[in-house]
Order: sequence, then C-alpha cells, then structure tokens
Amino acid sequence: MQALPYTTEVRPDTGLTNPKLGIWLFLASEVMLFGSFFSSYALLRSGAQAWPDQSAVLSVPLGTLNTVILITSSATMVLSLSAIRARHLDRFRRYLRLTLLGGVAFLAVKTFEYGDKFSHGLAPGDDNFLGLYFTLTGVHALHVLVGLAVNAYLLWPGSRMWRTEPERFANRVEVAGIYWHFVDVVWIVLFPVLYVL
Repeated sequence: MQALPYTTEVRPDTGLTNPKLGIWLFLASEVMLFGSFFSSYALLRSGAQAWPDQSAVLSVPLGTLNTVILITSSATMVLSLSAIRARHLDRFRRYLRLTLLGGVAFLAVKTFEYGDKFSHGLAPGDDNFLGLYFTLTGVHALHVLVGLAVNAYLLWPGSRMWRTEPERFANRVEVAGIYWHFVDVVWIVLFPVLYVL
C-alpha cells in the first residue's frame, strides 16, 4: 500500500503537512461564514431605530460560564496533543475525555439557555436581535457538535492508529485541535458581541 505524500512530512512549498494545510483552508471558509453573520449583525444593529438591551435579554453569567468551559476545553485539547506527541496514550485519552466533557457541558448550558428563552416566549422570529442570536449561537453549536464527533472518533476507534502510525495519528489530533480552537475563538468573539455590547 502506497503512503499518501505529506501526511506526516512538511511540504516544501507551504511549510505545512497536507492535513494542516487542508484544515487552514477549510477554516478560511468558516471565517467567511461567520464574517457574513457578524456583518449582518453590524448592519442590522446600526440601521435599527431601536435595539434591545442585550445583557437584559440574555444571561451574562451563563454566557460567561460557557466561555470559561470552552477556554478550559481548549487547554485540555492542547494537553491531549502534548500527551500523544510524548507517546502517552493514557494521558492523551484522559485529556481528550475532559475536552469532550467540556463540549458536552457547553451544549448543556446552551440547551438550558435556549429552553429558558422559549419558556419566556422569546423566539427567533420575534425581532432581529433574537433572530441573530439564535442563528449565530445555533450555527456555533453545530460546529461544537462536529468537533465533539471528531474528538470522540479520535478517542475510541481512531486511536487504534496510534499503535501502527503514531506520527500520523498525532497529526490528526493536531488538526482536530486546530478546529476546536477555532470554535472556541468564534465563541470568544460571539460572547461580547451578543451578551455584552
């Protein structure tokens, strides 16, 4: 079986491995997606005659909690990559489980928050702010779900590759980590835009 080129070696023309180059190109398209949402927010808010007090509509403490959860999960993702690069499979699994726990906790808090909004009769169609809030946080939550699925795969069936191709497996963990950090950075921008400003 012929190995794919540049899955573990750095490409001479880009200075990156193919998987890392691929994830950066993919994330460039994601920046455009979220950039269009943020542009819509800016245009709708600047053109509105009245805009609700966002911190009164949304729960700043819950948003803050979710921010702490995601930043912590980014730290455990870094620790999982460090562990697998040092060839410590047990530590890798421990830290990746903590990352998964952080993602699940984030979604649980977001589900509680959505339920609270709906129980008070607040829905996406009520006004531009709520439409933007549910759209932006909903799309972000879908990205968290994708990250959870990828990390869960790396934790269980995917980790078998560690025994046969440890460097390639570590590269996969790194690519998954880049995606996870991107999702965290998007939330770090979303939180002040939606909850504080």
